[in-house]
Amino acid sequence: MAATPKTLTAVAASKAKPRERTYRLAAGEGLYLEVVPSGAKYWRWKYRHAGKEKRIALGVFPEVALADARQRRDEERAKLREGVDPLAQRKARKLAAHLAAENSFEAIANEWLETKVGEWVPATGARVRAWLDQHVNPWIGAKPIAELEAPELLAMLRKVVKRGTLDTAGRIRETLSTIFRYAIATGRAKRDPAADLRDALPKPDSRNFAAITEPAAVAELLRAIEGFQGQPVTLAALRLAPLLFQRPGELRAAEWSEIDLDAGEWRIPASRRKLSKAAKENPRTPPHIVPLSKQAVAILRELHRLTGTSRLVFPGVRDSRRPMSENTVNAGLRRLGYTTEQMTGHGFRHMASTRLNELGWNPDAIERQLSHRDRDSIRGTYNLAQYMAERRKMMQAWADYLDALRTGAIVVPIKRKAR
Repeated sequence: MAATPKTLTAVAASKAKPRERTYRLAAGEGLYLEVVPSGAKYWRWKYRHAGKEKRIALGVFPEVALADARQRRDEERAKLREGVDPLAQRKARKLAAHLAAENSFEAIANEWLETKVGEWVPATGARVRAWLDQHVNPWIGAKPIAELEAPELLAMLRKVVKRGTLDTAGRIRETLSTIFRYAIATGRAKRDPAADLRDALPKPDSRNFAAITEPAAVAELLRAIEGFQGQPVTLAALRLAPLLFQRPGELRAAEWSEIDLDAGEWRIPASRRKLSKAAKENPRTPPHIVPLSKQAVAILRELHRLTGTSRLVFPGVRDSRRPMSENTVNAGLRRLGYTTEQMTGHGFRHMASTRLNELGWNPDAIERQLSHRDRDSIRGTYNLAQYMAERRKMMQAWADYLDALRTGAIVVPIKRKAR
């Protein structure tokens, strides 16, 4: 009479020693403990389904005790009695989890970032990735992108708003919207819930024009501009915009006859300025003089080799008789990865005004350089050249300051407080 095999006990499982080859200790009804030469012990369950013998893992001993292994075996046996193949079910679940991971927000965002490598300068890509890693992925990164809804995104963005970084919250919302549009284009989402939040976040006070004013962010923008890969004329406009900080319409319509490179001056006729109505009423209205720094002169001399035969400093691509499009500078900023809520062509004026005032320059000289109309009727009648000497020093110091920011040099105040 054959001996009845002993049922494995918890003590026997604990005392089982490794051998030169893997061996098994039966624990009843197909359950067994597999002991490998390394000393590791694994619970397995052997069963038959559709005429085929199969095995499924139930855990590692001693993390999974004998009683727990038997309970897991019984759960799998119950599925088998209902006609479900436990191993096939587990594989299906793993596949579903894998597909869910591939369609997670973070996975798709990373895929989208890869498509931007050739379009952005490294600093732009690093900035966007930092936003995602710090403010987005910890909250929604693991979730399937198709299941995300506007309220969940709003709750996440409100955390950014609470930190007082309203501008960053707006930038992140636009980035989210771009990622959702990419997911729609690639068949992983049906709609863009971030678009529903356009009016749900408080907007920073930027006087209707988005602008970057923090020194570190200004430095990043300047480095991004230097890495611009588009048209040389557009690059020149992007490089001159922060140096000159005149109105975008005045910059794009500049004519070579207005610029004296030897004297370092750009004289903008009143007819092309915001004061054009006053110019019509008084033809003798003087031009607005923009002192040109050495850096601005160098850029303009280089540009002159490209467009010097044209009347216009920035002729249009399609029609050289007309100025470049009013959207050219803004389009260049978008190509660099800056959204409309981050920076605009007009924002260079706000940038310069903010930084120059914080650096201690004479507010009157700054306002005169910005070509703002003076509300003081008496002071407004002064000759436009009243602050010219100071403005020349200011414009050169401003250009040097921007260079120092861009190169990462140690920046010191470019002027003591004006007296």
